Amino acid sequence: MSSVVLLPATADETTRDLLELATELADRELRPRADDFEARGEFPREVVRTLGRSGLLGLPYSSGYGGADQPYEVYLQVLEILAGRWLAVAEAVSVHTLACYPLATYGTEEQKRRWLPDLLGGDQLGAYCLSEPAGGSDAANLTTSAVLDGDAYVVNGTKAWITHAGVADAYNVFCRTGGPGAAGVSCLLADAATPGVNPQTRERTMGLKASPVAQIAFDGARVPADRLLGGEGVGFKIAMGALDSGRLGIAACAVGLAQGALDYAIEYAKTREQFGKAIIEFQGLGFMLADCATQIAAARALTLHAARLKDAGLPYSTEAAQAKLFATDTAMKVTTDAVQVLGGAGYVADHPVERYMREAKVLQIVEGTNQIQRMVIARALSR
Repeated sequence: MSSVVLLPATADETTRDLLELATELADRELRPRADDFEARGEFPREVVRTLGRSGLLGLPYSSGYGGADQPYEVYLQVLEILAGRWLAVAEAVSVHTLACYPLATYGTEEQKRRWLPDLLGGDQLGAYCLSEPAGGSDAANLTTSAVLDGDAYVVNGTKAWITHAGVADAYNVFCRTGGPGAAGVSCLLADAATPGVNPQTRERTMGLKASPVAQIAFDGARVPADRLLGGEGVGFKIAMGALDSGRLGIAACAVGLAQGALDYAIEYAKTREQFGKAIIEFQGLGFMLADCATQIAAARALTLHAARLKDAGLPYSTEAAQAKLFATDTAMKVTTDAVQVLGGAGYVADHPVERYMREAKVLQIVEGTNQIQRMVIARALSR
C-alpha cells in the first residue's frame, strides 16, 4: 500500500503523529480482518471502538467534548488511509462523524456535555436517519412524524437505508413536527434502546457486507423532548449542513478505495509475467494504470480543496458536490480497471479487487446520488 499523504502547510508534529497512528492502526487492526468480517457479514464493532479510544472518531470536533480539534483536511486524509485497507470501517467512521454533526453543531451546551463525549470517544455509535422508503433524495417531504405529548415526542414512521441499523446506540431521526415542506422538519437524537425503535431485517447488499443497512420502524417511540436538537423546524437545515460535510467523507473514502485498488493492481502487474516480461511493461496496461493514478490524484485534489474551504469558513457546498461526484465516479472506474488488469484472477475472491469493485458502486449512491450532485452543481452554475 502506497498511501499518499498530503500534509497541510501548517502541519505540526501532532498532525504527523496522527497520520502515522492512523496508518499503523489501519495496517494492524483493519487490513488483516477485512476479508474474514466481510465474508461473515459481521460489523467490526470492537475495531471501531478501538479507533475511538485512539482518538480517531472525533477528529473534526472540539477537544472540549472529547474531539481532537483537527481540520477537515486532516480528518479526510485519515479516512483515506482507513478506506485503503477496509472501506466498511472507513465508511463507519464517516457515517459516525456525520451522525455527531447535529449534536456538535446545534446541540445546547447541556446536550453536548451529556451525550457528545461518549460518541466522540467510541463508547457510543451513531446513525443518521433521513431517507425513507418512498423518498430518499426528497428530504424536505419526509413523512415520519413526531408529535409532542407532554415531555416527549411520539415518533411514527419508517426510515430506510440506515447504515449502522441495529448496532448504533443513538439515531438522529429527521421527522415532521410541523407543516409541509422543509420548515416542518425537526431532528431528534433517539436512544436506540427506546421502546418502539425497531430495526428491521438487514438489506442484502452488493458490497460492504460488514456494514449493516436496514430500515428502522418507529412505532409510537417516545423520545424525550430534551433530545430535540436545534429547535423545531431546524431539521432540514441540520440535514443539509451535515450532508455537505458527509459528502466530503464519502469522497475521501472513494479516494482511499481507489488508491488501494490501484496499489494492488500495480503490484500484481509487476509480478505477473507473460511473453517473457512483467505485464506492467505492456503499454496497454501501463497506460491504463497511468490514467488511474492521474484520476485518483485529481479526485484527491478536489476533495482536499473543498476541505480547505470548509476549514477556512468559506462556502463549500458546490465543491463538496464536485468532490463527491468525481471521486466516487473515479473509484468505480479505477476498481473496474483493477479487475481488468488482473484478468481472470480479478474476478475471483482470491484477490480483493472484485470486492473493491462491488464496494465502489455504493459510493456513487450514498450521501446523495451522483445525479443529485450534478443537480446541486448545475443549480450553483445557474445562480
